[in-house]
Amino acid sequence: MESESIILEYKEELNEGVFKTISAFSNTQGGKVFIGVTNKGNIKGIYISNKEFENFVNRVVNLLGIHPGMEIITLENKPIMKISIQESNLPISYKGKYYKRVGNTTRLMQDDELRNFFIKGINWDGFTGNYTLEDIQEETIRRFQRMAIENGRLRAGDEKDSIQNVLRKLKLLDADKLTNAAIMLFSKDPQKYFINTVVRIGRFKDQSTIIGDRIIGGNLFDIVEEAEETIKQFINVRYEIIDSFQRKDIWDYPLPAIREALFNAVIHRDYFKFNIQIQIKIFDDHIWFYNPGSLPEGMTIERLKTTHPSISRNPLIMNVFYLAGFVEEYGSGFGRITKALNQAGLDEPIISEDKTGFVLQFKKKEYPVEYPDIENLNERQIKAVDYLKNKGRISNKIYQEINNTSKNTSIRDLNEMIEKKLLIRIGDGRSLYYILKN
Repeated sequence: MESESIILEYKEELNEGVFKTISAFSNTQGGKVFIGVTNKGNIKGIYISNKEFENFVNRVVNLLGIHPGMEIITLENKPIMKISIQESNLPISYKGKYYKRVGNTTRLMQDDELRNFFIKGINWDGFTGNYTLEDIQEETIRRFQRMAIENGRLRAGDEKDSIQNVLRKLKLLDADKLTNAAIMLFSKDPQKYFINTVVRIGRFKDQSTIIGDRIIGGNLFDIVEEAEETIKQFINVRYEIIDSFQRKDIWDYPLPAIREALFNAVIHRDYFKFNIQIQIKIFDDHIWFYNPGSLPEGMTIERLKTTHPSISRNPLIMNVFYLAGFVEEYGSGFGRITKALNQAGLDEPIISEDKTGFVLQFKKKEYPVEYPDIENLNERQIKAVDYLKNKGRISNKIYQEINNTSKNTSIRDLNEMIEKKLLIRIGDGRSLYYILKN
């Protein structure tokens, strides 16, 4: 007989391993199990009564929920049980565990493998849940419609549609049930259902010293807008005077590249990874974007850098952002990022990935270091600048302590430094602190 393979298994007798193998064949490519044959292919035969055969058939049906073909055949004048298994459209478990076929062996699926097996071919943003139209923010939908009409991707007059019709046309309402995409795009509070669908942005002095931290929630339209503003607070801007004495802002990194990175992050993140957030870390010399979820199946880093079709993990979210004019659907996002960086005189972005996610890095162009003009600062403010250079951040309370001054004087001094564009105010209330702009 043939050697055991990914679609062929021999068993000498009926035992628990038979059920595991049937589960594995169902979850892989299908296959055949011959019982009464050694793993070398030698025929031993199996001798069971009709009642025992019937009981086994019932156990397979009851324990696995499938009906493989089972019969007793004769080989070399000996009775052999033949079980023929078809590949299943649904995952098949045995006693709550799922198995797969690897070569000529049956193996238990690990957690990541099992998760990928369950969601293969399934889009997170298309799932429906127990949401209601009360979760939807009409203002955000109307804002989206205006953007889509201005970009020529919706017809004028569509803004008169009811909320239900808008959601239905966008495939965000399925049999009167709202999809995850509807909640993420247009809900008042998506984090009510998906707590980690936020963007966390940190300003780092080094890998272990955080001098600014923001967690940005809301729907995806709110997130990309607020995230861009937060990044702008954490990076530097200088000015150039161009023709007609117009001022041009020169940021550490071109804003179109930052926007594209943000759009790609919220569109392509793996929302099945519910225990982790999109993270952005801003260092003195580079900015680091982390997106949960590896590249889609069939996409590689090398292919990403070339002309390629768009492969979207969340097509419903992608479609809405396309209609709003935020992105194109032609797989050109990386090219636009690279072009924006090149036009700004910066290097091509650095891309990497691991089992948990995808990383994109922009390297900063080095300019001569500019320090605050201390001649325009009082002694208290100069002392604060020295403190900030060493510690990275300062609070009103610390300012009072190092200068032995009152709260009102501290507030006035710090506000003056903000007006001179030396400091950035972060947070509010008790969590309020300041960092150097440059």
